[in-house]
Amino acid sequence: MSAQLRPLYAAGFVTAFGAHSIAANLGSYTTGGLLTLGLLLAVYDGAEVVLKPVFGSLADRVGPRPVLLGGLVAFAVASAAFVIAGNPAAVGVARFGQGAAAAAFSPAASALVARLSPAKRHGRAFGGYGAWKSVGYTVGPLLGGVLIAVGGFSLLFGVLAGLALVVTVWALLVVPAAPPLPRTRQTVLDLVRRLTHRNFLRPTAALAATTAALAVGVGFLPVVGASAGLSTVVTGAAVSLLALCSALVQPWAGRAHDAGRLGDRAGLAGGLGLAAAGMVLAAWIPGVAGVLVAAVAVGAGVGLATPVGFAHLAAATPPERLGQTMGAAEVGRELGDAGGPLLVGAIATAATLGAGFLGLAALLAVLAVSLLVAARRE
Repeated sequence: MSAQLRPLYAAGFVTAFGAHSIAANLGSYTTGGLLTLGLLLAVYDGAEVVLKPVFGSLADRVGPRPVLLGGLVAFAVASAAFVIAGNPAAVGVARFGQGAAAAAFSPAASALVARLSPAKRHGRAFGGYGAWKSVGYTVGPLLGGVLIAVGGFSLLFGVLAGLALVVTVWALLVVPAAPPLPRTRQTVLDLVRRLTHRNFLRPTAALAATTAALAVGVGFLPVVGASAGLSTVVTGAAVSLLALCSALVQPWAGRAHDAGRLGDRAGLAGGLGLAAAGMVLAAWIPGVAGVLVAAVAVGAGVGLATPVGFAHLAAATPPERLGQTMGAAEVGRELGDAGGPLLVGAIATAATLGAGFLGLAALLAVLAVSLLVAARRE
């Protein structure tokens, strides 16, 4: 791992750990009912969906490093403000501030990963970046719960503020300046054409779909386990296993992609296929066995598709437009993160949870087949 990339990986860990450490423990914090909980969960992702394209374009205009540093500082300020305010009702405002800050430094970090890595090592670079985000997803709920048990939400937000400041200083000292590159004039029509081209749509659709499977696994596999009489410890371990598999597979997939052993088509379609298999296993195999094998399959699928998808996007994007592309692709992932649980929940309400899993599996399988057919035709 290049020393210049390490603070960028740490920034990925910050956004993942910050999002999940708080979200996983909000249920015990709020007393305003499910609607209030839903709003508190959605406000972080909502800020990211709206602002990531804006900050991605800004990173192209002024350079990704200032946007990265500014976003990290803003994340620290939003976290510290909650501690200073001492008002439990301010958690929603703090979450929105964190989400807006993450919308700045997340696409900037992705753009820097691409710019600071040779093209032949993009898979490995994005594999490492994705792996550290998965580590944040893995330890966030557990470590967040420990910090809250010791010192309440104020301690958790304080730790997040300190962590963001440490990463800011690290990035300031290590990440080199990456000035904006000369850009040709781009009209709205040019932007639409680029974001509707197959080189953007295919990897982004695969990233969104596998993220949907990840969100469904995190949200609904514990429901399956609970209905089978499993303890919260076992179901929590299953969710951690999912994230751990993703973290382990991503560096391998990135290295295999760079070495030419894993092509774009195989990586994206294979990741979708594994995620679909995980949904089928969750629907068909009862008890702890079904929960665990589904977690492994979904985690491996996400780990396979993610570095390949981002490496493909980096290779197909003009360097001066990397921030804009990464911001738009991250919006696709956020939409998958929200849309997957909504789809499964809607089908489960009308039929059964197993039918919801199979519905998402069918969607993932269709997308995988369409990628293979389209690539073969070309």
